[in-house]
Amino acid sequence: MSLSKEVRRVVTTVDGSGKAVVLFDGDNPNKKVREGRGTVSRLFWVTNETPADIAGPADRGHHFEGVAPPKSGSIFRMVDIPPITKDVEALPVDYHHSMHGDSTPKRHMPPRHPLMHATRTIDYAIVMAGEIDMLLDDTEIHLKAGDVLVQQGTNHAWVNRGTEPCRIAFVLIDAQEP
Repeated sequence: MSLSKEVRRVVTTVDGSGKAVVLFDGDNPNKKVREGRGTVSRLFWVTNETPADIAGPADRGHHFEGVAPPKSGSIFRMVDIPPITKDVEALPVDYHHSMHGDSTPKRHMPPRHPLMHATRTIDYAIVMAGEIDMLLDDTEIHLKAGDVLVQQGTNHAWVNRGTEPCRIAFVLIDAQEP
């Protein structure tokens, strides 16, 4: 299975006259490849508050850094996770966990894998292609294309033990401390 290199993003809005129109239509310009891991993250949209501001022509997926959404906001992204390598497995056990700062829930178990992390969010995930293992504190779950996951602020790591990339669509919404 080969994943396409680009993903088309279509964003609609309401123009000044109240008419529904297309705001953006084309290859998603907001793509980041994590060096050393080959993970490709495509950010489609970010909101800064709930209820969300849906007015205007801004590309709300353009200049956002980080994994977790802004406080009271949301993120929509797609991630292509390549098969895990020995180099990634050899990283320090707190490698990914230490990158999340204030978005990490106050209570959490120490990480058991270098890709283990947690965010103070409710996450909706849809496995679109491939297969992947989701490691939790003391167990793991195997997910495949078509599976849906609702995650509530848990420690986890995405580990692709297969031979092909796995594509997952994610919506993360800021949440209260569990």
